[in-house]
Amino acid sequence: MAKYQCLTLLERVRIEKYINQGLTKTEIAKKLGRHKSTISREINRWGLKEDYNCALADWWAIEERTKYKPKKLKENLKLRTFVLEHLKKRWSPEQISLKLKQLYPGDLSMNVSYETIYTYIYVLTRGELRKEMISHLRQGKSKRYRKRKKKKGSRIVDALTIDQRDPSIEDRVVPGHWESDLIIGKEQESCIGTIVERTTRFVIMVPLKSRSALEVRRAFARELKKLPQQVRLTMTHDNGLEMAQHKLFTKNTKMIVYFAHPYSSWERGTNENTNGLIRDFFPKDTDFNTISRYKLKKVQDLLNERPRKVLNGLSPKEVMEQVLSA
Repeated sequence: MAKYQCLTLLERVRIEKYINQGLTKTEIAKKLGRHKSTISREINRWGLKEDYNCALADWWAIEERTKYKPKKLKENLKLRTFVLEHLKKRWSPEQISLKLKQLYPGDLSMNVSYETIYTYIYVLTRGELRKEMISHLRQGKSKRYRKRKKKKGSRIVDALTIDQRDPSIEDRVVPGHWESDLIIGKEQESCIGTIVERTTRFVIMVPLKSRSALEVRRAFARELKKLPQQVRLTMTHDNGLEMAQHKLFTKNTKMIVYFAHPYSSWERGTNENTNGLIRDFFPKDTDFNTISRYKLKKVQDLLNERPRKVLNGLSPKEVMEQVLSA
């Protein structure tokens, strides 16, 4: 009998995508090449079908699999100090693990997986220390619920959908293809823009006076035109009306704008993940009208200078510099 393989994060992403498309558990299992009971158990265990979240499900599964790992962090003061110091700098456990591998190659005593760091935080610590460490993580709550919305068609005139985008963009081989969105502030009375390059993960945070199409077009174009044309090819935006002036934006920047399908956040996964990183600095009750451009750009620099596993330990800034110097 073949050995059972745990579901991967990619499979969980596809499960969430298929759920939002209205597929049944049987249909999802067939598409993934998995047994129906595996899919049913996954959805029932980590959340009802209406609020299944691939990222949280993967995190909970990892925590459960690793809760009996050796107490490495508890026994190694030097390693524990490094982890605590960088958690306070708002580094994620995965970024800390990656940096340790770079600084101490071959030294197993100073290498630790991000799963073990999560285990130490949630299982092996108690009291005030546990509360403090959790406060430094992006997701402090153990569970999150999301309301499912009814899908609607786009109201943007002459919009190019993501289905019309060149398939080669998916491969992230050629830089210059961006994803964009708005982050809404307290009581939906303020906002900022976020634009992320798909290959380098370089992020641009855009101060905005309002959510109007005119303001968004001008502000986005002003920020992007600071970059060479070689890294300004396309932009894939959320389906919001703030990008209704996409034709003028294209005329001004020479960038083709595509629109994701309504309520299909996975189609702009890089942007959604980056927005989560930004929320770590600016929670949902933030009034962006009180946040200066200097502070926004300071956070932008912090994110662009972080090492990323997906970039083999380099930061988005370093990779973007390589692209521009090529």
